[in-house]
Amino acid sequence: MELLRAESISKNFGGVAAVSDFSMVQEEAQISAIIGPNGAGKTTTFNLITGVQRADGGKLFFRGVDITRLPSYRIAALGMSRTFQNIRLFENLSVIDNVKVMVTQKVPYTMFAELFALPNVGRREKEIHEKAMHNLKFLELEKYAKENPKKLPYGMQRRLELARALMSDPQLLLLDEPGAGLNPNEIRGLMETIRFIHEQKKISIIIVEHHMELVMNICSKIHVLDFGKKIAEGTPEAVMSDEKVLEAYLGDLGELC
Repeated sequence: MELLRAESISKNFGGVAAVSDFSMVQEEAQISAIIGPNGAGKTTTFNLITGVQRADGGKLFFRGVDITRLPSYRIAALGMSRTFQNIRLFENLSVIDNVKVMVTQKVPYTMFAELFALPNVGRREKEIHEKAMHNLKFLELEKYAKENPKKLPYGMQRRLELARALMSDPQLLLLDEPGAGLNPNEIRGLMETIRFIHEQKKISIIIVEHHMELVMNICSKIHVLDFGKKIAEGTPEAVMSDEKVLEAYLGDLGELC
């Protein structure tokens, strides 16, 4: 069943087309990828889908709702979550507080209730704590709950970002270069983590990624961008043999092998 639809979305910056007439359909419980050379418009496409930036043209629909003009927080509330290319952890908070902070902005009580420690405050705080611990345990991070996140190895910091993204119980998870900065062993571990999340949570996932080993091994559908335009779409096997894709990656063909 269709979960996300992008219809000819475009974005210009100073007269330069970062994304031009991009369309895609993402199904429920599907893992797909958006790939392309540096500057192809991949992250901008993510920003348009998630409401971080507003499209200059085209339409976006999520779960049948027109989200083209919705702000990012309203899109997130519909069931969409994302990570960013650069790790955005709060270094002044513990690991578990980094996870909890993703839902504390939605607490259903007032400052008055919190000030006087009314019963509903305690119940909600307990629920948030238990949910955060559940997600840490789900990704095998529970023993680091009280640690400072900057003390964790880089690969675990990436996993912590995933734990935070899962706090909103998303139906669609967008991962912006989750393999950035990881070594080959960590990349393989990341592949297993994404597969595990997909299998256990039945979440639909879109990945922007440069590591072709990751993309080709876990995605059923790939969209290829070059200079903001889609030049190919299909299975990993079809994309790897597409002449336009090979030309776009000229000089980096090893990435596609």
